[in-house]
Amino acid sequence: MKYIFTLVAALFMLSAWTGNAHAQNAYQIQPGDLLGIEVIEDPSLNRSVLVAPDGSFTLPLAGTVQAAGRTVSQVKADVAQRLTPNFANKPTVSVSLTGLNPALPTAATGPTIDVYVLGEVNTPGKYAVDKGISIWQFLAEIGGLTKFAAVKRVQVRRTDKSGNETVYKLNFKDILEGKSSVGTATLKTGDVIIVPQRRLFE
Repeated sequence: MKYIFTLVAALFMLSAWTGNAHAQNAYQIQPGDLLGIEVIEDPSLNRSVLVAPDGSFTLPLAGTVQAAGRTVSQVKADVAQRLTPNFANKPTVSVSLTGLNPALPTAATGPTIDVYVLGEVNTPGKYAVDKGISIWQFLAEIGGLTKFAAVKRVQVRRTDKSGNETVYKLNFKDILEGKSSVGTATLKTGDVIIVPQRRLFE
């Protein structure tokens, strides 16, 4: 009887694991998701990465990898291919989904501010977001940028109480490469984020 119970438990665990693996393989990654990257041949590359608002993440030796709209298996194959020239043999790469994109900011539970977003984003419009949210978090939570976004020319337009407007220019390419931390700046009520369409050779 004990043997049968153990066998049933093992089968249940195997079924749960298989179902979870299948769900991960079928799921299309979104901006704001967290991915776990492991490379057996070089543990220094192991890390947790956040899928940026433009749908990509960066990994040493692999460069910028497009993740949004792809499955975990597709990203795994891409990373392995990009890393291969750096190894004697094709490296053993593991990619796992460790965190899902949080709920859209319209579900804010604390004090909120109104923020507007226009242009090449997946869900433009007006949002009531949690006070203290960063530009980076906001763009990730609304689904990120489209493939046509000019990531080097994102603008945040802010108007003060006197009606004077200040335009802040953001380069998300620099943010992704760790050259700038401006994406962590906090949004204020009334801010308008504008994401222009990229030019032909941009």
